[in-house]
Amino acid sequence: MFFATSRRSLVQQPRAHWTVSPVKHRLVSTAHHEAFLHPVPTHPGVTTLSLNRPQARNAISMQLLQEFTACLDTVRYDRGVRVLIITSSAPGSFCAGADLAERRTMKEPQVAKFLADLRTALAKLENLPVPTIAAIDGPALGGGLELALACDLRVAGHTVTKIGLPETKLGIIPGAGGTQRATRLLGLSKAKDLIFTGRSLTAIEAKEWGLVDYVSEERTSAVERALVLAKEISANAPLALRSAKQAISRALELSLEPGLDFERASYEPLLKTKDRDEALLAFREKRAPVFKGE
Repeated sequence: MFFATSRRSLVQQPRAHWTVSPVKHRLVSTAHHEAFLHPVPTHPGVTTLSLNRPQARNAISMQLLQEFTACLDTVRYDRGVRVLIITSSAPGSFCAGADLAERRTMKEPQVAKFLADLRTALAKLENLPVPTIAAIDGPALGGGLELALACDLRVAGHTVTKIGLPETKLGIIPGAGGTQRATRLLGLSKAKDLIFTGRSLTAIEAKEWGLVDYVSEERTSAVERALVLAKEISANAPLALRSAKQAISRALELSLEPGLDFERASYEPLLKTKDRDEALLAFREKRAPVFKGE
């Protein structure tokens, strides 16, 4: 059964519920939420969406999925968010996939609903108007990797050794977009290799395959590297970032000429924005622009 949770509680907990972990910039909630949002105080415009089931390696439960989806709905309509980082509330973790212990207690209609809800949630993540980054500081297996594949960019911690889609070892196939998103990212041959073998890749191997975009330096975490990347992205014009994501995301669906038409349709409204005027003024004045998303 899902438990009702207010949207406000997902966005920001009372100050007393927050502690700072030994990992730089990592904020951890002590409240009983399995997914929560928090703006990063040192990085304006950057928000983290933390998975918060450390005892289960953030395996995706029904409650986590419900709260994760509510967080995505909040981000979609929050103009203050310029970049979203998906991470874990606990160092050394990301998402170990579906909660198989909970799955064993579910009846067939519940399983069907869970899979449909997971598909909806990952589509919402993929279609968010802002850039998204998965900060993979621990195992990203099965549904965990499928979640990361729904993000725009992926950063893995240097010490991570388990990134993969092992479903064929369990008598099934990736069922939350893995066969589709991995193929679009890696190409047919590499996607078949990854899924047919069910192998786990290290962070370095995943970078070589093109499965992740960045690997953190030694003695630094994925979330720290993701924050560096998010800071670089969030310095740019918010409306331009949204339009760029929209145009790029349609590229695989359209042939070239319709794609160019869509690009032009995304480009032209930006010419009349205050941020465009600010960019030109800042260029003339030889200073950094201050974008407001207007």
